[in-house]
Amino acid sequence: MLDKIKNNIKSKQGKVLIGNFFSLSALQLVGMLLPLITLPYVLRVIGLEKYGLIALALSLVAYFNSIVDFSFRITATRDVAVFRNSPKKLNLIYSKVTTVKAIFLTLSLILLTLIIIIYPPFYEEKFIFFSASLSLIGYMLFPEWFFQGMEKMKYITVINIIVKVAFALSVFVFIKEENDYILYPLMTSLGLFFSGLAGQYILIKKYKLKFYRMSFKRIKSTININIPIFVNQFIPNLYNNTGGFLLGIFCAPTLLGLYTAVRQIIDLAITLLTIISRVFFPYLNKNKSAFYIYKKIMFTLTVLGVLIIILSNQIIFWYLDIDYSSGIWVLILLSLSIIGNTAYDVFGLNYFIVNNEDNLVMSNTIKMSIIGFIITIPLIYFFDIIGAALSLMLSRSLMGGGLYLKFFQLKNTKNN
Repeated sequence: MLDKIKNNIKSKQGKVLIGNFFSLSALQLVGMLLPLITLPYVLRVIGLEKYGLIALALSLVAYFNSIVDFSFRITATRDVAVFRNSPKKLNLIYSKVTTVKAIFLTLSLILLTLIIIIYPPFYEEKFIFFSASLSLIGYMLFPEWFFQGMEKMKYITVINIIVKVAFALSVFVFIKEENDYILYPLMTSLGLFFSGLAGQYILIKKYKLKFYRMSFKRIKSTININIPIFVNQFIPNLYNNTGGFLLGIFCAPTLLGLYTAVRQIIDLAITLLTIISRVFFPYLNKNKSAFYIYKKIMFTLTVLGVLIIILSNQIIFWYLDIDYSSGIWVLILLSLSIIGNTAYDVFGLNYFIVNNEDNLVMSNTIKMSIIGFIITIPLIYFFDIIGAALSLMLSRSLMGGGLYLKFFQLKNTKNN
């Protein structure tokens, strides 16, 4: 195994892979360190209750992030990786992605506006919810799919580091008292908007991409082709995002604030693991035999990460200045959920989708997400924050475990 890794590293494609890994690592390192610096400050200044309200607004918008992206982070990345040397194809991909994302952005903003106006608790905090909704514009504009497909992660790195540093500084400058909590989602949205503009500027100036008006027939065809992967990306929100969302609806905002703060620590670990998946995705599309090395790397790092987080529980709660008797169980359950998340990335994204088994992944995603959603409601109703953490752990385990079972069955069939 070590010899294979050394040979892959020495190859030209291996050097590109390593370069992309360090580019994304630099980005994620900054992305991890800055929240670790600002989160304790934000919790102390605005409190868990206001932080919970912000988390509720972001949870609502998170449903629409997947709609605006419409799976292009995967499908467009795959297309760019294949046609990177064809300017004509790249212009077509860029035009299709931009057009469809703009359509779904418009629909999402209209629907979000109606939800905020109609539901009184949201309307009472309308500035927060509308500010959070504006982040969708940044998500629509930022061409992460293009840079990832071209394996030019340095652009993602530079743009996002600048934006994240500016956001962190603005937190300390503008959030001075509890009432300043209304500025937090607005600053988040502005950061995403400017990163989106910077990304578009690079596409037009450096890569000379041109936008062409798409016919209705081509738009419809693009939407139909992307539906299976879109389902894979959107349906997991039924368990992945709904737990926190329902916790904010049915329980005190303070509990959602605590859950979100602890989950941020978990999400930082997941983000670090996602770096490897994102770097390997275009590489595995061209070198499928590298999957087994990738699989061993991912699960080894995942187990180590889970152990480190659980054993560091006292340091984590001390640093966040959180005193909650059941907090350790929330941390343990959310930590264990990382394993299921990794299994889903390994066998779903970087095996079955790489091998164009989109419908197989979609079927697993739909079934397991519905089960996860069904168990989330009673778990939160009876066990509030512990139930939210438990539902996420069980749901991610079902998602990843289902795909592993499919992989295991396929492997045995080939061997026989």
